[in-house]
Amino acid sequence: MRIVFMGTPDFSVAALAALMAAGHEICAVYTQPPRPAGRGKAVRPSPVHQFAENAGLPVRHPVSLKAPEEQAAFAALNADIAVVVAYGLILPPAVLDAPEKGCLNIHASLLPRWRGAAPIQRAIMAGDRQTGVCIMQMEPGLDTGPVLTRRETDITPVDTAASLHDRLAAIGAELIVRTLEQLPRLCPVAQSDEGVSYAHKIEKSETRIDWSRDAPIVDRHIRGLSPFPGAWTMFNGERIKCLRSAIATGSGAPGVTLTGDLVVACGTGAISLIQVQRAGKQAVLAKDLLRGFPISAGAKFD
Repeated sequence: MRIVFMGTPDFSVAALAALMAAGHEICAVYTQPPRPAGRGKAVRPSPVHQFAENAGLPVRHPVSLKAPEEQAAFAALNADIAVVVAYGLILPPAVLDAPEKGCLNIHASLLPRWRGAAPIQRAIMAGDRQTGVCIMQMEPGLDTGPVLTRRETDITPVDTAASLHDRLAAIGAELIVRTLEQLPRLCPVAQSDEGVSYAHKIEKSETRIDWSRDAPIVDRHIRGLSPFPGAWTMFNGERIKCLRSAIATGSGAPGVTLTGDLVVACGTGAISLIQVQRAGKQAVLAKDLLRGFPISAGAKFD
């Protein structure tokens, strides 16, 4: 097929690579404009932009698709279909209707659960035991379109947002290729009106760890926000990110360490911190942190 690909972050790259490997013609790649990133705030192209340029694909990065001239330029590509993966811009009706076979979206949840911006993080934080990928026919509503194909995967007790992200990206890449192969035989299935939930964008205000909550909730909070933006706590006036954790035995005052190897009491139960990161430092295993930064039993995280 002649495809317009629309995506921005790392999650989208696997799908673009898979479509190319399957022999589809990528007539244009749409992505978010280059933006300041990193400590130096140097302007950088998106991961999709970088991959597409290296592959010799034409790249477009409009700030918006609302302008008539942008919509006309999109329609002039005469694409059979558009594949959209975490693009980051709303597609106006004129864009949705331009490709002959419409626009398909790769969404990292089992719709209608976790429509919206942060489905991977929200699924872990909510304690979902399963998630997956849906290939959806796009319409003007937010992730409301009928589903063509879906595939499930279990969320394990050690999954972080990073590990689940990588697994779902690989599933999405394989599933979109298979979906396009089977497209003439597929019947879109409307989403149920029941079980709808929204994966709102992660706000900075919710990243601080609340040690008064139950241990399973704190554990999921840490893993669901790892590695970015990262759940954090304060210790002796220093911010420490907590990136990996596990449920541990023990109880005590919330935020107080129960042992000298970073087992921390919660509202009920306790968790073991496995990987942490001090401000301005690299992420390390807790045992490596403690060699040069001892935290004894009875210390308090705030």
